[in-house]
Amino acid sequence: MFDSMRSELTKQLQEIRDAGLWKPERVIGSAQGANVAVLERDALNLCANNYLGLADDPRVVAAAHEALDRWGYGLASVRFICGTQEIHKELESGLSEFLGTEDTILYSSCFDANGG
Repeated sequence: MFDSMRSELTKQLQEIRDAGLWKPERVIGSAQGANVAVLERDALNLCANNYLGLADDPRVVAAAHEALDRWGYGLASVRFICGTQEIHKELESGLSEFLGTEDTILYSSCFDANGG
């Protein structure tokens, strides 16, 4: 049974390749930035969520190191399971002040934010 399933899956994968729809994994060998090293070549990175180019900004990297030293790597889960850290409330308060809103809620991903 497994052999027939493997054969069918292999056939389907080949059809995807033949149709030009196969997307190979691109391994990035550098820090995330406007340019990244892919297959030992420099490539313009137009697909990341690094819109402002801050992922490799030395100030952001330094602030991340400071936060790791103070807070550790995080809660290891979403806040409705593990709780909310003070740093999250501080950021929400600062964003509310900046935006002129009554309150702000941080979400861990755009998927969560879209759900509200």
